[in-house]
Amino acid sequence: MTDQKKINIAIVGLGFGAEFIPIYQKHPNANLVAVSQRNEDKLNALADAFKIKKRYTSFETLLQDPEIDAVHINTPIPDHGRQSILALKAGKHVACTVPMATTVAECEEIVRLTEETGLTYMMMETVVYAREFLFMKECYEKGELGKIQFLKASHQQDMDGWPNYWPGLPPMHYATHCVGPVLGLTQGEAEYVSCFGSGTIREELIAYYNSPFAVETTHIKFRNSDLSAQVYRSLFDVARQYRESFEVYGSKKSVEWPLIEGHPLVMHTAKRPEPEIPEEVECPDFAKLLPKEIQHFTTQGVYDSEEHQHLSFTQGGGHGGSHPHLVHAFVNALIKNQSPYPNAKQSANITCVGILAHESAMKGGALMELPKFTLS
Repeated sequence: MTDQKKINIAIVGLGFGAEFIPIYQKHPNANLVAVSQRNEDKLNALADAFKIKKRYTSFETLLQDPEIDAVHINTPIPDHGRQSILALKAGKHVACTVPMATTVAECEEIVRLTEETGLTYMMMETVVYAREFLFMKECYEKGELGKIQFLKASHQQDMDGWPNYWPGLPPMHYATHCVGPVLGLTQGEAEYVSCFGSGTIREELIAYYNSPFAVETTHIKFRNSDLSAQVYRSLFDVARQYRESFEVYGSKKSVEWPLIEGHPLVMHTAKRPEPEIPEEVECPDFAKLLPKEIQHFTTQGVYDSEEHQHLSFTQGGGHGGSHPHLVHAFVNALIKNQSPYPNAKQSANITCVGILAHESAMKGGALMELPKFTLS
């Protein structure tokens, strides 16, 4: 029997955040009670379209609303840490789009507040709920991959023309789409990282962050494990189709991402005759893991029509059907008083890998240890 408890949710930021409105409205354990957007005209247009009564142009005012149990933050990256901290201090549970924050200090404060208050924080990392990741995770948990020997991921995207804080952004400062899956498969923790920069972006882009690199490549050493992983990232002046790839190499089977988006995954099986080792595998959908009311959202955009979907959704190939899984993981954690993945510490570990990796690159590949507050 389905738990009848309902969590009152507010969505903050209605660009990418609008993708989640109908999912919360249809989730059996959620009430979407409010939305927030600084632009009042856009706020009212969306709230009218989805018949949402409570509307806020001020995040701080929204936090004073006693009806709201939890906020789902989808604002620009520089606001994530500050707004998550304010929400936790106001007694609200927090789901926040990636990354968790832009500084190690903000990550530490979020972790401290969750421990102090008992409130829930979840970073809404799309890749660890995408169908491709869920497929590899299922293979791993069934023992089909054997012993995991190595993990690899990439996130390459052309960010020219994106507004505000994007020009010149250091690649690893937005690395959770490739760090998340390599740590998430075994729910491992990064102990230390080393990163090298490669190439040079245009002078006018370098000036924004004093970051010259076209590509940053990071090695991650896992804590209490013989595993390491490699992740790489590019944002400007690199010719590459959008790609969020994740690859896992096991003793029995390995799974590799296709070179061209939309092509099948490639599975390699050990000890077969050489020509028969690789085979293309169509990745199944994992809507079966969700309440029936939101299952259809894994295979279609949720917000109006194609031309209205957020650029990150269309450029990212629909984020692997992850949005309803993210909503369900967050709501279900609150209903059952459980820790979601990734929780505050795990989110901090994932996010700080990127922050410290860029610092490593600026120091010529110096080893950077993850802070203790990110470790269990």
